[in-house]
Amino acid sequence: MATMSDRSPSSRPAQRTEPAPHRAGFACFVGRPNAGKSTLTNALVGTKVAITSNRPQTTRHTVRGIVHRPDAQLVLVDTPGLHKPRTLLGERLNDVVRTTWAEVDVIGFCLPADQKIGPGDRFIAGELASLRRTPKVAIVTKTDLVDSKALAEQLLAVDRLGKELGIEWAEIVPVSATEGTQVGLLADLLVPLLPEGPSLYPDGDLTDEPEQVMVAELIREAALEGVRDELPHSIAVVVEEMAPREGRPADRPLLDIHANLFIERPSQKGIVIGPKGSRLKEVGTKSRRQIEALLGTPVYLDLHVKVAKDWQRDPKQLRKLGF
Repeated sequence: MATMSDRSPSSRPAQRTEPAPHRAGFACFVGRPNAGKSTLTNALVGTKVAITSNRPQTTRHTVRGIVHRPDAQLVLVDTPGLHKPRTLLGERLNDVVRTTWAEVDVIGFCLPADQKIGPGDRFIAGELASLRRTPKVAIVTKTDLVDSKALAEQLLAVDRLGKELGIEWAEIVPVSATEGTQVGLLADLLVPLLPEGPSLYPDGDLTDEPEQVMVAELIREAALEGVRDELPHSIAVVVEEMAPREGRPADRPLLDIHANLFIERPSQKGIVIGPKGSRLKEVGTKSRRQIEALLGTPVYLDLHVKVAKDWQRDPKQLRKLGF
């Protein structure tokens, strides 16, 4: 009769390990304007779902990017940057941020590696400190812009900020979204903080933004590039019509898109249109390429610039423009 000692290891009953439970939930990136939140969202999703610009305050909608993994589904909510509002639009954007914070499972606080922690960061951290139950991850972004010594100093400063305000960071993670450094690690650290449960969106969905909203955002992104500093807040884009052109052969479809760019003052019109319409033409060419890549179909894009006087301060105009 065989004893336990002369049994080969392979004949012993295998230890059954339970598979890790599937997790699904919402993570929100917050931070002051231009802290790298949109770029980070796009890097995690693996494609462009949020508009990025080197100008602060470009995000106006909470864009959801969806990260699919075998063990989890991470839904990223990219909010506008929290800032001191000077207009009704600014106040509404801040309300959007606070409402979002209250509804997510984990918050990622983005602080750029190349900028010292300032009053804006402290203001946001103070607001976060009042959200006791939601786990918070400090994300030091743009690490490709600093050397290792400056990065180490910033990581220590972020740790100190948490201690001063009574925030216990679940993690402090340095990342570079543009170079893809530690982006995967960030996802690995966010997933365990999500609740257990099935996927919230179908496989293959990368965002729940309506196509028309994404198209408008791509046009606005192209319009923001290279214009003077006073314009970012003043440009709104509305897609008036988006429909396949009738009578086209099935193998040569064409999507007609008619969109209006709204600015606040007649004097801004010339800046957006440019000499002999050159600037608007450039905006059209650039955004059309992005829209065709997004929708996978050839596009005819018709753009017009219109004045909606002081729309950022006018509740009626804000509603009309979708805010």
